[in-house]
Amino acid sequence: MVHIRERSHTPLPELSGHGLRLGPWDPDSDADVEAWLRGLSDPEFRRWNTPLVLVTDRDSARKSLRSKARNNADGTSLSFRVADETTGTALGHIGVNEIDQTLRVARVGYWVLPEARGRGVATRALALATHWAFTGLGLHRLELGHALGHDASCRIAERCGFLYEGTLRDAMWEAERQDAFRDVHLHARLATDTADIAP
Repeated sequence: MVHIRERSHTPLPELSGHGLRLGPWDPDSDADVEAWLRGLSDPEFRRWNTPLVLVTDRDSARKSLRSKARNNADGTSLSFRVADETTGTALGHIGVNEIDQTLRVARVGYWVLPEARGRGVATRALALATHWAFTGLGLHRLELGHALGHDASCRIAERCGFLYEGTLRDAMWEAERQDAFRDVHLHARLATDTADIAP
């Protein structure tokens, strides 16, 4: 059972289920800033992702979270803090990004803190966010792209019913670079797909 509690001051809800709670990151929370910094500076994250704006210290982490909060407020991209449902401990992040309400499409992305890996956190978070994006946001299509060779992300997508649709050539930056590109596996799920969304 997925529970949704809408928040009055932001379009971002709180979602709970599958042992997780998804809610907004708080740029005024030192704990959230520290978790965000650890997530985006983690070598495994940096191996597969090159953010547009690098996060290298607490100041840049807080600035990045403030930017995410602005996007949450205007509804263009929605960033969820993934936490343990019982303890509230931060486990990672999932975003519903580049939301196009006209075409009813968005892109999803996620990462998990090192200590939370191997516990199905990304799969469970993706299941929660996907269900809400279709039922709460009214989207029709969700896209998920990951660097070619990122087999763990590929498995997470497939478990949640995101079908592989092809390889996009030179569609993202190489690790740690903004002057070279690499291929991306594109997965997608439609609101009308009948496969179960894995918890």
